[in-house]
Amino acid sequence: RHLHVYDWPGGELKQTLDLGSTGLLPLEVRFLHDPSKDTGYVGCALTSNMVRFFKTADGSWSHEVAISIKPLKVRNWILPEMPGLITDFVISLDDRYLYLVNWLHGDIRQYNIEDPAKPVLAGQVWAGGLLQKGSEVVYVTEDDKEEQYSVPQVKGHRLRGGPQMIQLSLDGKRIYVTNSLFSRWDEQFYGQDLVKKGSHMLQIDVDTEKGGLSINPNFFVDFGAEPEGPSLAHEMRYPGGDCTSDIWI
Repeated sequence: RHLHVYDWPGGELKQTLDLGSTGLLPLEVRFLHDPSKDTGYVGCALTSNMVRFFKTADGSWSHEVAISIKPLKVRNWILPEMPGLITDFVISLDDRYLYLVNWLHGDIRQYNIEDPAKPVLAGQVWAGGLLQKGSEVVYVTEDDKEEQYSVPQVKGHRLRGGPQMIQLSLDGKRIYVTNSLFSRWDEQFYGQDLVKKGSHMLQIDVDTEKGGLSINPNFFVDFGAEPEGPSLAHEMRYPGGDCTSDIWI
């Protein structure tokens, strides 16, 4: 629940930010690409909050919750409520959009962050998750109805697991997504179906003008069909650079 600010390259610890109960399990940390902007975000998986950190007028660092994914009331699960579990996010190279994944809920979200302090939801697509139709788990609406989300098949394949690691092209128009977190967590939350059949990679097409996300129906990489498989794919990198690269070829 802490962020540590170091002087670089001296390695001196300058400040520690306590994110508190709203910032549990901070995983990915990303700055805006504009080097003149002293601000960035950290995805706090367990509490499913996107926390913005920023430099203040006196040179110290502060933080605030910028995006909050509410847990859903569910049935047939280990807990009465299910967090989204933000496991990864990326920021477009022009710093206009932020994309995050909810590994348990199963959705990928696009937020306009032209005002970094006030993200606005611009797109959303369901690409797996524990709450898709056909799952044993259901979420309960405010009027006590049981619901599930519609998730399309891609090239005849039912989408296993939930969207986990994402990578964005330099032009911001293509997101690639895999669905494995850690093998033990894959098995614990998604059972033998994901582990025995292996993971997959999808392409999400992005509307960079008006906002919006859609699953490309013609792109499906099946890592269950690997010669040494089934394999559980995790991180991705573009050969010529991507939106989390430090250098480009």
